[in-house]
Amino acid sequence: MQDAVAASGPANAAATFYSAATGVYASTHPPVALPSDPSLSLVPHIFARLPAARPDAPALLDAATAEALSRADLRRLVSALAAGLRRRGGLRGGDVVLLALPNSVAFPVAFLAVLAAGSVATTMSPSSAPAEIAARVRDTSPALVFAAPDNVGKLPPLRVPVVLVPDAFHHLGDDGAPEFAPFRELLLFDSEPLMAPPVGQDDAAAILYSSGTGGRSKGVVLTHRNLIATVELFVRFEASQYAAPACDNVYLAALPMFHVYGLALFAVGLLSLGSTVVVMKRFDAGDAVKAIHRFKVTHFPVVPPIMAALVHATKPAAMPLESLVQVSTGAAPSSGRLIDDFVKAFPHVDFIQGYGMTESAAVGTRGFNTKQKKYASVGLLAPNMHARIVHMETACCLPPGSCGELWLHGPAIMKARLITGYLNHQDSRAINDGWLRTGDIAYFDFDGYLYIVGRLKEVIKYKGFQIAPADLEAILIEHPGIVDVAVTSTEDKEAGEIPVAFVVRKSGSGLSCTQVMDYVAKQVSPYKKVRKVVFVESIPKSPAGKVLRRLLKDSLAASAVAGPTSYSESNPMRHSRL
Repeated sequence: MQDAVAASGPANAAATFYSAATGVYASTHPPVALPSDPSLSLVPHIFARLPAARPDAPALLDAATAEALSRADLRRLVSALAAGLRRRGGLRGGDVVLLALPNSVAFPVAFLAVLAAGSVATTMSPSSAPAEIAARVRDTSPALVFAAPDNVGKLPPLRVPVVLVPDAFHHLGDDGAPEFAPFRELLLFDSEPLMAPPVGQDDAAAILYSSGTGGRSKGVVLTHRNLIATVELFVRFEASQYAAPACDNVYLAALPMFHVYGLALFAVGLLSLGSTVVVMKRFDAGDAVKAIHRFKVTHFPVVPPIMAALVHATKPAAMPLESLVQVSTGAAPSSGRLIDDFVKAFPHVDFIQGYGMTESAAVGTRGFNTKQKKYASVGLLAPNMHARIVHMETACCLPPGSCGELWLHGPAIMKARLITGYLNHQDSRAINDGWLRTGDIAYFDFDGYLYIVGRLKEVIKYKGFQIAPADLEAILIEHPGIVDVAVTSTEDKEAGEIPVAFVVRKSGSGLSCTQVMDYVAKQVSPYKKVRKVVFVESIPKSPAGKVLRRLLKDSLAASAVAGPTSYSESNPMRHSRL
Protein backbone atom coordinates (compact mmCIF):
# COMPACT_ATOMS: atom_id res chain seq x y z
CA MET A 1 0.00 0.00 0.00
CA GLN A 2 2.92 2.36 0.56
CA ASP A 3 4.48 1.80 -2.87
CA ALA A 4 4.51 4.78 -5.20
CA VAL A 5 1.37 5.10 -7.24
CA ALA A 6 1.14 6.11 -10.84
CA ALA A 7 1.86 9.82 -10.94
CA SER A 8 4.08 11.81 -13.18
CA GLY A 9 5.85 15.12 -12.85
CA PRO A 10 9.30 16.65 -12.63
CA ALA A 11 11.36 15.71 -9.61
CA ASN A 12 11.17 19.21 -8.16
CA ALA A 13 7.50 19.81 -9.05
CA ALA A 14 6.42 19.38 -5.43
CA ALA A 15 9.01 21.80 -4.06
CA THR A 16 6.45 24.55 -3.59
CA PHE A 17 4.07 22.59 -1.39
CA TYR A 18 6.02 19.66 0.10
CA SER A 19 8.95 19.78 2.50
CA ALA A 20 11.04 16.63 2.45
CA ALA A 21 12.80 17.81 5.61
CA THR A 22 9.61 17.94 7.69
CA GLY A 23 7.36 15.65 5.64
CA VAL A 24 4.70 18.39 5.67
CA TYR A 25 2.46 19.37 2.76
CA ALA A 26 1.33 23.01 2.67
CA SER A 27 -1.56 24.52 0.78
CA THR A 28 -0.78 25.79 -2.69
CA HIS A 29 -3.15 28.69 -1.98
CA PRO A 30 -1.93 31.88 -0.28
CA PRO A 31 -2.71 32.02 3.45
CA VAL A 32 -5.94 33.67 4.57
CA ALA A 33 -5.90 36.12 7.47
CA LEU A 34 -8.15 34.88 10.27
CA PRO A 35 -9.56 37.06 13.08
CA SER A 36 -7.12 37.50 15.96
CA ASP A 37 -9.54 38.88 18.57
CA PRO A 38 -9.85 36.06 21.13
CA SER A 39 -13.23 37.39 22.33
CA LEU A 40 -14.86 37.04 18.89
CA SER A 41 -17.53 34.37 18.46
CA LEU A 42 -19.13 32.88 15.35
CA VAL A 43 -22.43 34.77 15.07
CA PRO A 44 -20.97 38.31 15.33
CA HIS A 45 -18.37 37.23 12.78
CA ILE A 46 -21.02 35.99 10.33
CA PHE A 47 -23.11 39.14 10.62
CA ALA A 48 -20.05 41.38 10.34
CA ARG A 49 -19.22 39.65 7.05
CA LEU A 50 -22.82 39.69 5.75
CA PRO A 51 -23.15 42.51 3.19
CA ALA A 52 -25.06 45.48 4.60
CA ALA A 53 -26.48 46.36 1.19
CA ARG A 54 -29.79 44.89 0.04
CA PRO A 55 -31.13 43.96 3.51
CA ASP A 56 -34.35 42.78 1.86
CA ALA A 57 -32.55 40.24 -0.35
CA PRO A 58 -33.53 36.65 0.49
CA ALA A 59 -31.10 34.79 2.72
CA LEU A 60 -33.21 31.63 3.16
CA LEU A 61 -36.03 30.45 0.93
CA ASP A 62 -38.37 27.47 1.32
CA ALA A 63 -38.26 25.36 -1.86
CA ALA A 64 -41.83 24.10 -1.41
CA THR A 65 -43.62 27.32 -0.50
CA ALA A 66 -41.19 30.03 -1.70
CA GLU A 67 -41.47 31.68 1.74
CA ALA A 68 -38.36 33.79 2.21
CA LEU A 69 -36.38 35.17 5.11
CA SER A 70 -34.46 38.30 4.17
CA ARG A 71 -31.03 39.17 5.44
CA ALA A 72 -32.69 41.64 7.81
CA ASP A 73 -35.13 38.94 8.97
CA LEU A 74 -32.21 36.63 9.67
CA ARG A 75 -30.43 39.16 11.85
CA ARG A 76 -33.62 40.07 13.71
CA LEU A 77 -34.81 36.51 14.35
CA VAL A 78 -31.43 35.23 15.53
CA SER A 79 -31.10 38.17 17.92
CA ALA A 80 -34.64 37.78 19.23
CA LEU A 81 -34.41 34.02 19.73
CA ALA A 82 -31.02 34.33 21.43
CA ALA A 83 -32.46 36.87 23.84
CA GLY A 84 -35.49 34.65 24.44
CA LEU A 85 -33.36 31.63 25.17
CA ARG A 86 -31.45 33.56 27.83
CA ARG A 87 -34.30 35.57 29.35
CA ARG A 88 -37.26 33.23 28.99
CA GLY A 89 -35.55 29.89 28.44
CA GLY A 90 -33.10 30.37 31.29
CA LEU A 91 -30.06 29.23 29.28
CA ARG A 92 -26.67 29.98 30.71
CA GLY A 93 -23.30 30.11 29.06
CA GLY A 94 -22.11 26.63 28.11
CA ASP A 95 -25.54 24.98 28.33
CA VAL A 96 -26.19 22.47 25.55
CA VAL A 97 -29.25 22.64 23.28
CA LEU A 98 -30.16 19.57 21.23
CA LEU A 99 -31.54 20.27 17.74
CA ALA A 100 -33.42 17.24 16.39
CA LEU A 101 -34.74 19.12 13.38
CA PRO A 102 -35.19 18.55 9.66
CA ASN A 103 -34.03 21.05 7.06
CA SER A 104 -36.09 24.24 7.14
CA VAL A 105 -35.61 27.99 7.01
CA ALA A 106 -35.92 27.88 10.81
CA PHE A 107 -32.95 25.53 11.31
CA PRO A 108 -30.16 28.11 10.72
CA VAL A 109 -32.04 30.62 12.90
CA ALA A 110 -32.26 28.13 15.77
CA PHE A 111 -28.65 27.00 15.43
CA LEU A 112 -27.18 30.50 15.31
CA ALA A 113 -29.44 31.73 18.11
CA VAL A 114 -28.20 28.99 20.43
CA LEU A 115 -24.61 30.07 19.78
CA ALA A 116 -25.48 33.76 20.08
CA ALA A 117 -26.98 33.00 23.48
CA GLY A 118 -23.61 31.65 24.61
CA SER A 119 -24.79 28.05 24.57
CA VAL A 120 -23.57 24.98 22.67
CA ALA A 121 -25.60 23.32 19.90
CA THR A 122 -25.66 19.61 19.22
CA THR A 123 -27.54 18.29 16.19
CA MET A 124 -28.98 14.94 15.22
CA SER A 125 -31.26 13.42 12.62
CA PRO A 126 -34.96 14.02 13.33
CA SER A 127 -35.59 10.44 12.23
CA SER A 128 -33.39 9.04 15.01
CA ALA A 129 -34.81 6.17 17.00
CA PRO A 130 -35.88 6.80 20.62
CA ALA A 131 -32.89 4.82 21.91
CA GLU A 132 -30.51 6.99 19.85
CA ILE A 133 -32.12 10.17 21.16
CA ALA A 134 -31.88 8.89 24.74
CA ALA A 135 -28.19 8.06 24.22
CA ARG A 136 -27.50 11.54 22.88
CA VAL A 137 -29.26 13.14 25.83
CA ARG A 138 -27.16 11.05 28.22
CA ASP A 139 -23.97 12.00 26.37
CA THR A 140 -24.57 15.76 26.09
CA SER A 141 -26.92 16.56 29.02
CA PRO A 142 -28.88 19.25 27.14
CA ALA A 143 -30.78 21.96 28.97
CA LEU A 144 -33.31 22.22 26.14
CA VAL A 145 -34.43 20.21 23.10
CA PHE A 146 -35.66 21.71 19.84
CA ALA A 147 -37.80 19.16 17.98
CA ALA A 148 -40.18 19.04 15.00
CA PRO A 149 -43.86 18.09 15.25
CA ASP A 150 -43.28 15.16 12.90
CA ASN A 151 -40.80 13.46 15.22
CA VAL A 152 -41.92 14.54 18.68
CA GLY A 153 -43.65 11.19 19.10
CA LYS A 154 -40.27 9.46 18.84
CA LEU A 155 -38.84 11.33 21.78
CA PRO A 156 -38.31 9.15 24.83
CA PRO A 157 -39.34 10.48 28.23
CA LEU A 158 -36.97 13.39 28.91
CA ARG A 159 -36.30 15.45 32.00
CA VAL A 160 -35.59 18.58 29.96
CA PRO A 161 -37.97 20.99 28.22
CA VAL A 162 -38.90 20.21 24.62
CA VAL A 163 -39.81 23.09 22.32
CA LEU A 164 -41.43 22.40 18.95
CA VAL A 165 -40.02 24.38 16.03
CA PRO A 166 -42.10 25.04 12.89
CA ASP A 167 -40.77 24.59 9.36
CA ALA A 168 -41.60 28.20 8.55
CA PHE A 169 -42.22 31.39 10.48
CA HIS A 170 -45.64 32.11 9.00
CA HIS A 171 -46.96 29.45 11.41
CA LEU A 172 -46.19 31.85 14.26
CA GLY A 173 -48.90 34.45 13.60
CA ASP A 174 -51.46 35.40 16.20
CA ASP A 175 -53.60 32.45 15.19
CA GLY A 176 -50.66 30.08 14.93
CA ALA A 177 -50.87 26.49 15.97
CA PRO A 178 -50.85 26.15 19.78
CA GLU A 179 -48.06 23.54 19.73
CA PHE A 180 -45.68 26.32 18.65
CA ALA A 181 -46.66 28.69 21.46
CA PRO A 182 -43.46 28.06 23.53
CA PHE A 183 -41.30 28.79 20.49
CA ARG A 184 -43.37 31.89 19.71
CA GLU A 185 -42.82 33.13 23.25
CA LEU A 186 -39.06 32.73 22.86
CA LEU A 187 -39.20 34.98 19.80
CA LEU A 188 -41.13 37.82 21.47
CA PHE A 189 -39.01 40.85 20.81
CA ASP A 190 -37.54 42.54 23.86
CA SER A 191 -36.29 46.04 23.17
CA GLU A 192 -34.01 46.05 26.20
CA PRO A 193 -30.43 45.43 25.00
CA LEU A 194 -29.08 42.05 25.97
CA MET A 195 -25.48 41.97 27.08
CA ALA A 196 -23.43 39.71 24.84
CA PRO A 197 -22.41 36.49 26.58
CA PRO A 198 -18.73 36.15 27.47
CA VAL A 199 -17.95 33.69 24.68
CA GLY A 200 -14.73 33.69 22.68
CA GLN A 201 -12.99 31.81 19.91
CA ASP A 202 -11.71 29.03 22.14
CA ASP A 203 -15.09 28.25 23.69
CA ALA A 204 -17.15 25.28 22.53
CA ALA A 205 -19.78 26.15 19.92
CA ALA A 206 -21.10 22.80 18.71
CA ILE A 207 -20.97 19.10 19.45
CA LEU A 208 -21.40 17.23 16.18
CA TYR A 209 -21.30 13.49 15.91
CA SER A 210 -19.04 11.55 13.60
CA SER A 211 -20.76 9.12 11.26
CA GLY A 212 -19.82 6.04 13.27
CA THR A 213 -19.58 3.87 10.13
CA GLY A 214 -16.41 2.31 11.50
CA GLY A 215 -17.56 2.11 15.09
CA ARG A 216 -19.61 3.94 17.71
CA SER A 217 -20.46 7.57 16.98
CA LYS A 218 -18.49 10.10 19.01
CA GLY A 219 -19.26 13.71 19.83
CA VAL A 220 -16.80 16.09 18.20
CA VAL A 221 -16.34 19.34 20.13
CA LEU A 222 -15.93 22.26 17.72
CA THR A 223 -15.08 25.75 18.94
CA HIS A 224 -16.07 29.13 17.62
CA ARG A 225 -12.53 29.36 16.21
CA ASN A 226 -13.08 26.11 14.30
CA LEU A 227 -16.34 27.33 12.78
CA ILE A 228 -14.90 30.75 11.92
CA ALA A 229 -12.20 28.81 10.05
CA THR A 230 -15.01 26.94 8.26
CA VAL A 231 -16.51 30.25 7.17
CA GLU A 232 -13.22 31.65 5.90
CA LEU A 233 -11.18 28.69 4.66
CA PHE A 234 -13.97 26.58 3.18
CA VAL A 235 -17.06 28.56 2.21
CA ARG A 236 -15.84 32.09 1.58
CA PHE A 237 -12.56 31.00 0.04
CA GLU A 238 -14.29 28.66 -2.40
CA ALA A 239 -16.69 31.41 -3.45
CA SER A 240 -13.74 33.75 -4.04
CA GLN A 241 -12.38 31.41 -6.72
CA TYR A 242 -15.23 32.29 -9.08
CA ALA A 243 -15.71 35.56 -10.95
CA ALA A 244 -19.42 36.00 -10.17
CA PRO A 245 -20.27 37.94 -6.97
CA ALA A 246 -21.03 35.45 -4.21
CA CYS A 247 -24.11 37.42 -3.15
CA ASP A 248 -25.70 36.55 -6.51
CA ASN A 249 -25.26 32.80 -6.01
CA VAL A 250 -28.28 30.61 -5.29
CA TYR A 251 -27.60 27.35 -3.43
CA LEU A 252 -29.93 24.38 -3.18
CA ALA A 253 -29.85 22.89 0.33
CA ALA A 254 -30.78 19.23 0.05
CA LEU A 255 -28.02 17.98 2.35
CA PRO A 256 -29.13 17.58 5.97
CA MET A 257 -28.14 20.51 8.15
CA PHE A 258 -27.65 18.21 11.12
CA HIS A 259 -24.57 16.83 9.30
CA VAL A 260 -21.33 18.84 9.30
CA TYR A 261 -21.32 19.22 5.49
CA GLY A 262 -24.79 20.76 5.29
CA LEU A 263 -24.36 22.71 8.52
CA ALA A 264 -21.07 24.29 7.41
CA LEU A 265 -22.66 25.54 4.20
CA PHE A 266 -26.30 26.33 4.81
CA ALA A 267 -26.45 27.27 8.49
CA VAL A 268 -23.05 28.92 8.79
CA GLY A 269 -20.77 29.92 5.93
CA LEU A 270 -23.14 30.89 3.13
CA LEU A 271 -25.09 33.19 5.42
CA SER A 272 -21.97 35.38 5.71
CA LEU A 273 -21.81 35.83 1.92
CA GLY A 274 -25.33 37.04 1.31
CA SER A 275 -26.03 34.15 -1.04
CA THR A 276 -29.57 32.78 -1.24
CA VAL A 277 -30.08 29.31 0.25
CA VAL A 278 -33.10 27.44 -1.13
CA VAL A 279 -34.04 24.84 1.50
CA MET A 280 -35.51 21.42 0.76
CA LYS A 281 -36.97 19.61 3.76
CA ARG A 282 -35.83 16.32 2.26
CA PHE A 283 -34.29 15.37 -1.05
CA ASP A 284 -36.46 14.25 -3.93
CA ALA A 285 -34.91 14.18 -7.39
CA GLY A 286 -37.97 15.50 -9.20
CA ASP A 287 -38.53 18.28 -6.67
CA ALA A 288 -34.83 19.20 -6.84
CA VAL A 289 -34.99 19.58 -10.63
CA LYS A 290 -38.08 21.76 -10.30
CA ALA A 291 -36.41 23.91 -7.64
CA ILE A 292 -33.29 24.37 -9.77
CA HIS A 293 -35.44 25.66 -12.64
CA ARG A 294 -37.81 27.73 -10.51
CA PHE A 295 -35.21 29.52 -8.41
CA LYS A 296 -32.37 29.58 -10.97
CA VAL A 297 -30.09 27.61 -8.66
CA THR A 298 -26.40 28.13 -9.45
CA HIS A 299 -24.73 25.87 -6.87
CA PHE A 300 -25.78 22.43 -5.71
CA PRO A 301 -23.70 20.69 -2.99
CA VAL A 302 -24.47 16.96 -3.05
CA VAL A 303 -23.42 13.51 -1.92
CA PRO A 304 -22.98 10.59 -4.36
CA PRO A 305 -26.54 9.20 -4.00
CA ILE A 306 -27.96 12.63 -4.92
CA MET A 307 -25.58 12.84 -7.89
CA ALA A 308 -26.81 9.49 -9.15
CA ALA A 309 -30.45 10.44 -8.65
CA LEU A 310 -29.94 13.71 -10.50
CA VAL A 311 -28.39 11.92 -13.49
CA HIS A 312 -31.23 9.42 -13.64
CA ALA A 313 -33.99 12.00 -13.07
CA THR A 314 -33.05 14.33 -15.92
CA LYS A 315 -32.84 14.12 -19.67
CA PRO A 316 -30.06 16.60 -20.41
CA ALA A 317 -31.34 17.38 -23.92
CA ALA A 318 -34.71 18.48 -22.52
CA MET A 319 -33.67 19.65 -19.04
CA PRO A 320 -30.04 20.84 -19.15
CA LEU A 321 -30.33 22.69 -15.82
CA GLU A 322 -28.61 25.59 -17.52
CA SER A 323 -28.57 27.80 -14.41
CA LEU A 324 -26.20 25.42 -12.59
CA VAL A 325 -22.62 26.69 -12.40
CA GLN A 326 -21.16 24.25 -9.88
CA VAL A 327 -22.01 20.89 -8.36
CA SER A 328 -19.77 19.81 -5.49
CA THR A 329 -19.74 16.47 -3.77
CA GLY A 330 -18.24 15.18 -0.55
CA ALA A 331 -18.93 13.15 2.61
CA ALA A 332 -18.46 9.84 0.74
CA PRO A 333 -16.43 8.53 -2.22
CA SER A 334 -17.81 8.87 -5.76
CA SER A 335 -17.15 6.06 -8.21
CA GLY A 336 -15.42 6.77 -11.49
CA ARG A 337 -18.47 5.60 -13.40
CA LEU A 338 -20.77 7.99 -11.53
CA ILE A 339 -18.42 10.93 -12.12
CA ASP A 340 -18.20 10.13 -15.84
CA ASP A 341 -21.98 9.85 -16.13
CA PHE A 342 -22.49 13.16 -14.34
CA VAL A 343 -19.90 15.08 -16.34
CA LYS A 344 -21.35 13.76 -19.60
CA ALA A 345 -24.88 14.67 -18.53
CA PHE A 346 -23.93 18.20 -17.41
CA PRO A 347 -20.80 19.27 -19.34
CA HIS A 348 -21.43 22.96 -18.60
CA VAL A 349 -21.20 22.43 -14.82
CA ASP A 350 -17.98 22.74 -12.82
CA PHE A 351 -18.03 19.42 -11.00
CA ILE A 352 -15.72 19.20 -8.01
CA GLN A 353 -15.03 16.90 -5.10
CA GLY A 354 -14.00 17.99 -1.65
CA TYR A 355 -12.72 16.39 1.52
CA GLY A 356 -13.40 17.26 5.12
CA MET A 357 -14.37 15.59 8.36
CA THR A 358 -16.56 16.39 11.31
CA GLU A 359 -13.29 16.56 13.25
CA SER A 360 -11.98 19.24 10.85
CA ALA A 361 -15.21 21.28 10.77
CA ALA A 362 -15.63 20.29 7.10
CA VAL A 363 -12.33 21.97 6.17
CA GLY A 364 -9.74 19.94 4.27
CA THR A 365 -9.46 20.09 0.51
CA ARG A 366 -11.52 21.39 -2.39
CA GLY A 367 -11.22 20.81 -6.12
CA PHE A 368 -11.52 23.41 -8.86
CA ASN A 369 -11.83 21.79 -12.27
CA THR A 370 -12.33 24.78 -14.52
CA LYS A 371 -8.67 24.42 -15.56
CA GLN A 372 -7.39 20.97 -14.60
CA LYS A 373 -9.93 18.21 -15.09
CA LYS A 374 -8.86 16.11 -12.10
CA TYR A 375 -12.33 14.87 -11.32
CA ALA A 376 -11.12 11.87 -9.30
CA SER A 377 -9.18 14.08 -6.89
CA VAL A 378 -10.73 15.67 -3.81
CA GLY A 379 -8.73 18.78 -4.60
CA LEU A 380 -6.08 21.01 -3.10
CA LEU A 381 -5.45 21.71 0.57
CA ALA A 382 -7.47 24.63 1.89
CA PRO A 383 -5.53 27.76 2.85
CA ASN A 384 -3.79 27.62 6.24
CA MET A 385 -4.10 23.81 6.33
CA HIS A 386 -1.20 21.35 6.40
CA ALA A 387 -1.01 17.61 5.86
CA ARG A 388 1.22 14.61 6.22
CA ILE A 389 1.07 11.23 4.51
CA VAL A 390 2.34 8.75 7.10
CA HIS A 391 3.56 5.20 6.47
CA MET A 392 1.16 2.91 8.29
CA GLU A 393 3.87 0.71 9.80
CA THR A 394 7.03 2.81 10.11
CA ALA A 395 5.27 6.17 10.80
CA CYS A 396 7.66 7.84 8.34
CA CYS A 397 6.36 10.77 6.32
CA LEU A 398 5.94 10.03 2.63
CA PRO A 399 6.46 12.22 -0.46
CA PRO A 400 4.05 12.86 -3.36
CA GLY A 401 2.96 9.71 -5.18
CA SER A 402 3.08 7.51 -2.06
CA CYS A 403 0.09 6.14 -0.14
CA GLY A 404 -0.22 6.37 3.61
CA GLU A 405 -2.50 7.63 6.36
CA LEU A 406 -3.57 11.25 5.93
CA TRP A 407 -2.90 13.56 8.88
CA LEU A 408 -4.27 17.11 8.99
CA HIS A 409 -3.27 20.20 10.95
CA GLY A 410 -4.75 23.68 11.04
CA PRO A 411 -7.19 26.11 12.66
CA ALA A 412 -10.27 24.03 11.81
CA ILE A 413 -9.21 20.90 13.70
CA MET A 414 -11.51 20.00 16.60
CA LYS A 415 -10.96 21.17 20.12
CA ALA A 416 -8.24 19.05 21.67
CA ARG A 417 -8.37 20.20 25.28
CA LEU A 418 -11.17 17.81 26.23
CA ILE A 419 -9.08 14.62 26.16
CA THR A 420 -8.73 14.46 22.36
CA GLY A 421 -11.64 16.50 21.10
CA TYR A 422 -14.27 13.78 21.53
CA LEU A 423 -16.92 14.28 24.18
CA ASN A 424 -16.68 11.69 26.99
CA HIS A 425 -14.46 9.40 24.89
CA GLN A 426 -10.76 8.79 25.00
CA ASP A 427 -9.01 8.15 21.69
CA SER A 428 -5.26 8.45 21.94
CA ARG A 429 -4.92 8.01 18.19
CA ALA A 430 -7.17 10.88 17.15
CA ILE A 431 -4.85 13.81 17.86
CA ASN A 432 -1.06 13.54 17.82
CA ASP A 433 0.73 16.76 18.81
CA GLY A 434 -2.02 18.82 17.18
CA TRP A 435 -2.24 16.57 14.10
CA LEU A 436 -5.55 14.88 13.33
CA ARG A 437 -5.07 11.27 12.26
CA THR A 438 -7.89 10.94 9.77
CA GLY A 439 -7.78 7.16 9.31
CA ASP A 440 -8.01 7.70 5.54
CA ILE A 441 -5.44 6.25 3.15
CA ALA A 442 -4.44 8.87 0.61
CA TYR A 443 -1.71 10.34 -1.56
CA PHE A 444 -0.84 13.68 -3.14
CA ASP A 445 0.11 13.94 -6.80
CA PHE A 446 2.88 16.20 -8.03
CA ASP A 447 0.51 19.13 -8.51
CA GLY A 448 -0.66 19.03 -4.90
CA TYR A 449 -4.01 17.31 -5.56
CA LEU A 450 -5.16 14.82 -2.94
CA TYR A 451 -6.62 11.39 -3.74
CA ILE A 452 -8.43 9.26 -1.15
CA VAL A 453 -7.72 5.56 -1.60
CA GLY A 454 -9.61 4.01 1.31
CA ARG A 455 -10.00 3.76 5.05
CA LEU A 456 -7.24 2.51 7.32
CA LYS A 457 -9.67 0.38 9.34
CA GLU A 458 -11.00 -1.11 6.10
CA VAL A 459 -7.65 -2.31 4.81
CA ILE A 460 -7.71 -6.05 4.24
CA LYS A 461 -4.58 -7.93 5.31
CA TYR A 462 -4.23 -11.04 3.18
CA LYS A 463 -1.15 -13.13 4.09
CA GLY A 464 0.65 -9.93 5.09
CA PHE A 465 -0.35 -8.05 1.93
CA GLN A 466 -2.54 -4.96 2.30
CA ILE A 467 -5.57 -4.56 0.03
CA ALA A 468 -7.74 -1.44 -0.19
CA PRO A 469 -11.40 -2.36 -0.73
CA ALA A 470 -11.81 0.73 -2.91
CA ASP A 471 -9.31 -0.69 -5.42
CA LEU A 472 -11.43 -3.80 -5.92
CA GLU A 473 -14.68 -1.82 -5.93
CA ALA A 474 -13.35 0.43 -8.70
CA ILE A 475 -12.74 -2.64 -10.86
CA LEU A 476 -16.01 -4.40 -10.06
CA ILE A 477 -18.26 -1.38 -10.68
CA GLU A 478 -17.01 -1.28 -14.28
CA HIS A 479 -18.53 -4.70 -14.99
CA PRO A 480 -21.62 -4.18 -17.18
CA GLY A 481 -23.63 -6.66 -15.13
CA ILE A 482 -22.98 -4.96 -11.78
CA VAL A 483 -25.08 -2.05 -10.49
CA ASP A 484 -23.44 -1.54 -7.10
CA VAL A 485 -20.74 -3.23 -5.05
CA ALA A 486 -18.95 -3.10 -1.73
CA VAL A 487 -15.90 -5.04 -0.61
CA THR A 488 -15.05 -5.99 2.95
CA SER A 489 -13.21 -8.85 4.61
CA THR A 490 -13.83 -11.95 6.64
CA GLU A 491 -11.45 -13.94 8.81
CA ASP A 492 -9.61 -16.87 7.29
CA LYS A 493 -7.49 -19.39 9.21
CA GLU A 494 -4.80 -19.62 6.54
CA ALA A 495 -4.68 -16.08 5.11
CA GLY A 496 -5.76 -14.02 8.13
CA GLU A 497 -8.35 -12.12 6.10
CA ILE A 498 -9.81 -12.55 2.63
CA PRO A 499 -11.65 -10.03 0.41
CA VAL A 500 -15.41 -10.52 0.11
CA ALA A 501 -17.43 -8.75 -2.59
CA PHE A 502 -21.09 -7.89 -1.98
CA VAL A 503 -22.59 -7.45 -5.43
CA VAL A 504 -25.86 -5.97 -6.69
CA ARG A 505 -26.51 -7.43 -10.14
CA LYS A 506 -28.26 -5.60 -12.94
CA SER A 507 -31.88 -6.69 -13.27
CA GLY A 508 -32.11 -9.85 -15.33
CA SER A 509 -28.37 -10.52 -15.18
CA GLY A 510 -27.25 -14.13 -14.88
CA LEU A 511 -23.85 -13.14 -13.55
CA SER A 512 -22.37 -15.89 -11.39
CA CYS A 513 -20.03 -15.75 -8.43
CA THR A 514 -17.29 -17.47 -10.40
CA GLN A 515 -17.60 -14.92 -13.18
CA VAL A 516 -17.25 -12.09 -10.68
CA MET A 517 -14.09 -13.57 -9.18
CA ASP A 518 -12.61 -14.34 -12.59
CA TYR A 519 -13.33 -10.79 -13.79
CA VAL A 520 -11.29 -9.35 -10.92
CA ALA A 521 -8.54 -11.99 -11.05
CA LYS A 522 -7.66 -11.00 -14.61
CA GLN A 523 -6.97 -7.41 -13.54
CA VAL A 524 -5.13 -7.65 -10.22
CA SER A 525 -2.13 -9.24 -8.56
CA PRO A 526 -2.83 -12.74 -7.22
CA TYR A 527 -2.99 -11.59 -3.60
CA LYS A 528 -5.70 -9.04 -4.46
CA LYS A 529 -8.18 -11.53 -5.87
CA VAL A 530 -11.74 -11.58 -4.53
CA ARG A 531 -12.09 -14.87 -2.64
CA LYS A 532 -15.79 -14.77 -1.84
CA VAL A 533 -18.92 -13.28 -3.45
CA VAL A 534 -22.30 -12.51 -1.91
CA PHE A 535 -25.17 -11.34 -4.14
CA VAL A 536 -27.45 -8.82 -2.41
CA GLU A 537 -30.40 -6.65 -3.36
CA SER A 538 -28.77 -3.45 -2.10
CA ILE A 539 -25.65 -2.15 -0.37
CA PRO A 540 -26.33 -0.66 3.09
CA LYS A 541 -25.25 2.99 3.13
CA SER A 542 -25.51 6.02 5.37
CA PRO A 543 -27.59 9.02 4.21
CA ALA A 544 -24.33 10.56 2.96
CA GLY A 545 -23.62 7.53 0.81
CA LYS A 546 -20.93 5.88 2.90
CA VAL A 547 -20.95 2.10 2.72
CA LEU A 548 -21.83 0.62 6.11
CA ARG A 549 -19.20 -2.12 6.02
CA ARG A 550 -19.88 -2.92 9.65
CA LEU A 551 -23.32 -4.23 8.66
CA LEU A 552 -21.78 -6.28 5.87
CA LYS A 553 -19.30 -7.81 8.29
CA ASP A 554 -22.11 -8.53 10.74
CA SER A 555 -24.05 -10.34 8.01
CA LEU A 556 -21.00 -12.49 7.27
CA ALA A 557 -20.63 -13.35 10.95
CA ALA A 558 -24.33 -14.23 11.18
CA SER A 559 -24.17 -16.44 8.09
CA ALA A 560 -21.10 -18.20 9.50
CA VAL A 561 -23.06 -19.10 12.61
CA ALA A 562 -26.07 -20.24 10.58
CA GLY A 563 -23.95 -22.25 8.17
CA PRO A 564 -22.37 -21.61 4.78
CA THR A 565 -24.68 -19.67 2.44
CA SER A 566 -22.37 -17.75 0.10
CA TYR A 567 -19.92 -18.67 -2.63
CA SER A 568 -16.19 -18.87 -2.07
CA GLU A 569 -13.29 -20.74 -3.62
CA SER A 570 -13.76 -23.50 -1.08
CA ASN A 571 -17.56 -23.35 -0.90
CA PRO A 572 -19.50 -23.37 -4.19
CA MET A 573 -22.85 -22.41 -2.63
CA ARG A 574 -24.64 -19.19 -3.47
CA HIS A 575 -26.43 -16.56 -1.45
CA SER A 576 -28.88 -14.20 -3.11
CA ARG A 577 -30.08 -11.97 -0.29
CA LEU A 578 -28.42 -10.04 2.51
